[in-house]
Amino acid sequence: MPPHSQECIRAAGVPPPDVKGKPCEDHCILQHSNRICVITLAESHPLLQNGKTIKSINYQISANCSRLQNKVSGKFKRGAQFLTELAPLCRISCSDGEEYTVSSCVRGRLMEVNENILDKPSILQEKPSTEGYIAVVLPKFEESKSITEGLLTQKEYEEIVVKRVNNRPETS
Repeated sequence: MPPHSQECIRAAGVPPPDVKGKPCEDHCILQHSNRICVITLAESHPLLQNGKTIKSINYQISANCSRLQNKVSGKFKRGAQFLTELAPLCRISCSDGEEYTVSSCVRGRLMEVNENILDKPSILQEKPSTEGYIAVVLPKFEESKSITEGLLTQKEYEEIVVKRVNNRPETS
């Protein structure tokens, strides 16, 4: 996984933080100064909060599209799959029957997916922002600044999470 600095961390889904209208399924984008974006699950994602057990992770998006088939080569990253902000990267199934789709959140070329989480899904929960990353995406040079500006900072994200928790109805 490419290195990243703490100053470049941006937490986000596609603003607002709820991705594709699914509340609280937040993603985190770690952006390096060289534009590379590492897609991870945000701290508040249900997979990291509720003691869920991951049954499987599937990079097969449709009958004709598997993120595992992504083969990048050369200086110009030939062969990389192009992703939109809402393009699904993978589907994560839990033992309780819940299924979560992780979206790219960033327009750009798919550089790699983390195949290690296929063999050991628990690292997705144990180390979500390091070894448990989902994918690496390279935005177009001219779009990289607007991507960064469109994301929430860590502080803004934490404020939203606090509001979300405070607005949650009491259960008895």
